[in-house]
Amino acid sequence: MKVLVDTSVWSLALRRPKNHALSADEVLVVNALADLVRDGRAVLMGAIRQELLSGIKLAEQFDQLRTSLAAFDDLPLPIAVYESAARAFNLCRANGVQGSNTDFLICAAALHHAVPIFSTDGDFEQYQRWLPIRRYLPPVQT
Repeated sequence: MKVLVDTSVWSLALRRPKNHALSADEVLVVNALADLVRDGRAVLMGAIRQELLSGIKLAEQFDQLRTSLAAFDDLPLPIAVYESAARAFNLCRANGVQGSNTDFLICAAALHHAVPIFSTDGDFEQYQRWLPIRRYLPPVQT
């Protein structure tokens, strides 16, 4: 099963400062991502790729990250996915749940491709109340 990995997870693994010590929960997330990558199950989409590459100040770092991300496929997004994202945005907003256009595009892409979303962003828990998305939860390591 493929897993759509959100920006929050990639950033934790790839963009954190070198001197940032990981908490136990963050170690679980990074290890789970490593397992997904090793098994060829981690996938991206264009909006996540863009978020990851945005804000990188040094061209060399940008190029290194771009090269690293090139190994991962982007989920194809037909027009219906964008329309579904707008519907999801409207449904959640009507029920008092706010979110970004990118988050709802992630939800719609995950539903279209029947893949779970791996994110540390708590907003996806709120979306799950109104949308039939599945979240990927890393296995607890003993």
